[in-house]
Amino acid sequence: MTKATVAVPGVRLHASQLHGSLVEPLMDSMNFLNEIANRYPNAVSFAPGRPYEGTFDSAALARYLERYRTYLATERGMSAEEVNRTLFQYGRTKGIIPELIARSLAVDEGIHLDDLESVVVTVGCQEAMFLVMRALRVDERDVLLTVAPTYVGAVGAARTAELPTVPVADGPLGVDLDDLARSVDTLRGEGRRPRALYVIPDYANPSGVRMDLATRRSLLDAAREHGLLLLEDNPYGLFHDGSRLPTLKALDTERRVVYLGSFAKTGLPGARVGFVVADQEVVRADGSVGLLADELAKIKGMVTVNTPPVAQAVIGGKLLEHGCSLVAANRAEREVYQDNLSRLLAGLARHFPPATGVRWNRPSGGFFVVVDVPFPADDALLEHSARRHGVLWSPMSHFDPRPEARNRLRLSFSSLSPELVETGLDRLHAMVTERLGAA
Repeated sequence: MTKATVAVPGVRLHASQLHGSLVEPLMDSMNFLNEIANRYPNAVSFAPGRPYEGTFDSAALARYLERYRTYLATERGMSAEEVNRTLFQYGRTKGIIPELIARSLAVDEGIHLDDLESVVVTVGCQEAMFLVMRALRVDERDVLLTVAPTYVGAVGAARTAELPTVPVADGPLGVDLDDLARSVDTLRGEGRRPRALYVIPDYANPSGVRMDLATRRSLLDAAREHGLLLLEDNPYGLFHDGSRLPTLKALDTERRVVYLGSFAKTGLPGARVGFVVADQEVVRADGSVGLLADELAKIKGMVTVNTPPVAQAVIGGKLLEHGCSLVAANRAEREVYQDNLSRLLAGLARHFPPATGVRWNRPSGGFFVVVDVPFPADDALLEHSARRHGVLWSPMSHFDPRPEARNRLRLSFSSLSPELVETGLDRLHAMVTERLGAA
């Protein structure tokens, strides 16, 4: 016999007694998309921007750990006791692999750090975003500019840090510099302080847009003119079509760029290791000069204490195994993503001729393609699509508050096998055809 559930009296909190960001629809976006995916596990999912799982190898974990352990003993000259302490104890707040991250940035990105203390290893890039945004929020006048549409997690991190966000139009080249200038002038005219612009120059989430080299240089010039920091997020830059562009940080000569890095796409997502390069100087109240990274470490020490050393060691071992080159470590993955992208674009063209009114952009890399449809692509349609047609995607309205986003959806092709890309396109075609017939 099943025991009846009995309500137990207890503390009941009202939403007004909790942080204001928790009542915003934005904060439910990730949970809603995950809930839909869990409810329809047999649906082909173009929704999550997750790495491809076909190259995962559980045996590599022990190999990476041993490679890093050997590195500590031989290259760093640590005793057995010191190696054990490094791997098993809490460790320093800034992390135990900054020197390997610095090597990787030099090898892959042409970013040469003058001081390893400018690196803070974080619990995923999400923590890196929060630390920077929390540090920049002094009072209610401070504002973060974001290129719209943008990654919902960045906006969410800003809201939890009580840093309001103001969108700047993206445009075909990744950022509308005229709109940036107007936004800065308007905000300052209102007595507000735009502190920084958050931007994903390479295959942005969710738009898939990549800035060309001229726009990158112009953006650095604009940041100088407007007195802004640039928060550069770069999770997708290695997954290109063979034509790489320098990061903003590699072009930066004034320490104007705070570089947000992640090993979720290029290393191991389950390790949850990210980092931030914050080499901007900070003049302290006593007149001494430190680094912004030092200030971020103070916040981190009160939030997560440190990033798990074992997770860092796994990432460190993978870096060491590949000469500290994530380009070398991700050759197979890049081939998968390029093949999936080609299949997706060809399949969209095959299924949706111009007469359907369906349009899409054509990124040269990354994880995402954006599709315009002649009907609202909202949460209700997503659930119908999953239930009736067995295919998932992401409504662009979760990433972009502008009216034009209502008829757009994002397709992520990164986590699917080639066969599932084709199956998913067939199901998407059935859903769109049904909707067009009902219009």
